[in-house]
Amino acid sequence: MSEITAAEALLRTATAAGADVCFANPGTSEMHLVAALDRVEGMRAVLATFEGVCTGAADGFGRMAGRPALTLLHHGPGFANGIANLHNAWRARSPVVNLVGDHPDRHLPFDAPLTSDIVSLASPASDWVRRPGAAKELAPGMAEALATAGEQPGRVATLIVASDLSAEPVAGPAAPRTPAPTPEVDAARVDAVAEALRDGGSAVILLGALGMTEPALHAAARVAAASGARLVAETFPGRLERGGDLPVVERLPYFPEHVLQSLESARHLVLAGAAEPVAFFAYPGLPSRLVPDGCTGHVLAGPREDAAGALEALADALGAPAEPPLPSVAPPGRPSGALDPPSLGAALAAVQPEGAIVMEEAATSGGPWFPLAAGAPRHTYLGLTGGAIGQGLAVATGAALACPDRPVIAFQADGGGLYTVQSLWTQAREGLDVTNVICSNRSYRILQFELARAGVAEPGPKAASLTDLSHPDIDWVSLARGFGVPGERVDQADALCGALERALAEPGPHLIEAVL
Repeated sequence: MSEITAAEALLRTATAAGADVCFANPGTSEMHLVAALDRVEGMRAVLATFEGVCTGAADGFGRMAGRPALTLLHHGPGFANGIANLHNAWRARSPVVNLVGDHPDRHLPFDAPLTSDIVSLASPASDWVRRPGAAKELAPGMAEALATAGEQPGRVATLIVASDLSAEPVAGPAAPRTPAPTPEVDAARVDAVAEALRDGGSAVILLGALGMTEPALHAAARVAAASGARLVAETFPGRLERGGDLPVVERLPYFPEHVLQSLESARHLVLAGAAEPVAFFAYPGLPSRLVPDGCTGHVLAGPREDAAGALEALADALGAPAEPPLPSVAPPGRPSGALDPPSLGAALAAVQPEGAIVMEEAATSGGPWFPLAAGAPRHTYLGLTGGAIGQGLAVATGAALACPDRPVIAFQADGGGLYTVQSLWTQAREGLDVTNVICSNRSYRILQFELARAGVAEPGPKAASLTDLSHPDIDWVSLARGFGVPGERVDQADALCGALERALAEPGPHLIEAVL
C-alpha cells in the first residue's frame, strides 16, 4: 500500500473496526484529522457547537449502538468542556473513544496558551489514555483504544494526537483488534447464591449493566418466579429495556432513607451486574453504605461480568420455569387538567410509541413517569448515570443517530437542559427524530428539596435566588426556533398529549416546553 498520512491511517483503522461516527468540535491542531475525514469513506462527521454535546452524544450513540463512537476535541480545554458528560459515559460504561489534539513536543516547552496536562485531565474520566510519540503509533493506538472501548458493556478510551504526527506519512492503517471477552461467572458463585435463595428468606435482585438486557431480564424473571425475589434496577440505569411483555422491574429510590426502607425486609441482596448501593451524598445521620443490617449481600455478577449468563445459570440451578408468568400492568390512561409531575408522567407514558428510546433527565419532574411507563409499549430507558446534569439532550442526540428507525424522546429538566441546549442545533442540522420535552418548573427544584433536607425551611433571598430560574423566565420555544427546531408551549395535560402526538408523527426534531 502507498503511504498515507497518519491521520488518514488512524481513521481508516477506526472504520475497519466498526467505528463510523465522529462527534467533533475541532480546532487548529486537529486540521489534519479534519481533512482526512474527506478521504475516509464510511466515517460520518457530526459537528457540535459545544464539547459537552460531543461527549454526551457519543455516550448515547454507544449505549444504543453497542459499539464505540468517536469524539474529536481541541486540546485540554476542549476536553475539559466535555468532561462532565464523559464522567456520565464512564459511569454508564459506554463505549467511547476520544481523539484530543495537542501541540507537537517541540512546542510544549514554550507554554503556549492552550498548553495543558491532557493526560491528567483525561485519566479520571477514561479507562485508557495514551499519547503516542511517533506517527507510526497512531493507527495501532486507535486499534487498541477501540478494542478497549469495545469491552462489554463498554469503556472510555482517550487517544491524544500531537498535530505534527497526524500529518506525517505512514505505511497504512492498523488491523482491528478484538476486544477482550466478557468474563463468565463460575459455577461455584452461582451455586452459592442459589443456596442462599433456597433458605426461604426474602430477597432482592439488584440489576445493573449487563443485567438489564432483554435476555438478562427474562432470566431474572425466572429466578424471581422460583425464589420470590423482587427485581430492582439501579437508581440511574445506563440502559434498561422496559414495557410491553417484558418483566416489570422496580427502580431503586434516590434518597438514602428511601433505599433503606425499600430493602429493609430483604435478607439477601443479590447483585447482578450492579454495584452495592451507596448514598449519592453524605447526608448527616445516614450511612453511606445502603445495605440494611441483617441483609447479606451476594455478588452473582459484577458490572463487567456476564450477568445474563449468570442469571440463566441461577434460574436453572433453582429449577425455575422456562416461561414464568409475568405480572400484568395496565396501560396508562390519558390525563387531563393542569400539568404537574404526575400528569406530566402520565401523558408521556400514555403517548410514547412502540420502540421509543426515552432519555430521562427530568429530575424532580420525572419520578411519576417510571412506574406508569411499565404499562407502556416496549421502550428503552436511558438514565443520568453519573449525576452530572446536562446529559439528556446530548445523549438523545447520539441515540437518534445510532437508531434512526426509532423515535427518541428527551425527557429533560429545564435546569439541566441549559447545559447542552446546543444539542438542538445538531439535531436540526442532522435531521434527527428527537422529541425534546422540557419540564419547565423554572427552578432547580432538587436544590430546593436539598435545602429543606438540610434544615433550611425558609431560605433567604440569596439562597433562594440560586435555586430560581425565573426573572426572566427562559423562553424555550424561542430558543428552539433559534436553533432551527420547531417548538410549542403547553401547560395542560391533554394539550401535552396532543403536542407529543404531533411531534412524534412528524420527522425531525421538535421541542415541547411543558410548564409546571
